[in-house]
Amino acid sequence: MAKDPLSEAGFYFDELNKLRVLEPDVSQKTSELKEECKEFVDKIGQFQKIVGGLIELVDELAKEAETEKIKAIGARNLLKSVAKQREAQQQQLQALIAEKKMQLERYRIEYEALSKVESEQNEFIDQFILQK
Repeated sequence: MAKDPLSEAGFYFDELNKLRVLEPDVSQKTSELKEECKEFVDKIGQFQKIVGGLIELVDELAKEAETEKIKAIGARNLLKSVAKQREAQQQQLQALIAEKKMQLERYRIEYEALSKVESEQNEFIDQFILQK
């Protein structure tokens, strides 16, 4: 089969009978590759959108986790503060109890002394009345 002189020169006719520099097979494969590249770029774009959405979601979750962590730390510190306040209040109340016990003991001793003085005075009055 004899080669076409145009083919030997590197010129070809396509399906629309237009003069082309590339062979029809190469031209078709180039078009297919172009379409595949376009699809690939579109898929990469979709992937980037999905990944971007995922990153935003993870960032939001991280912020929420950080907020909850700060709340938990605050609650723990408040609990420690309340515990320390209770301990200080308990110590104050124990000191007050000890002070009141000492005061009670003083009052008891004073009462006993006054009772003794009263009984002595009653005895003196009884003797005085009897002597008259």
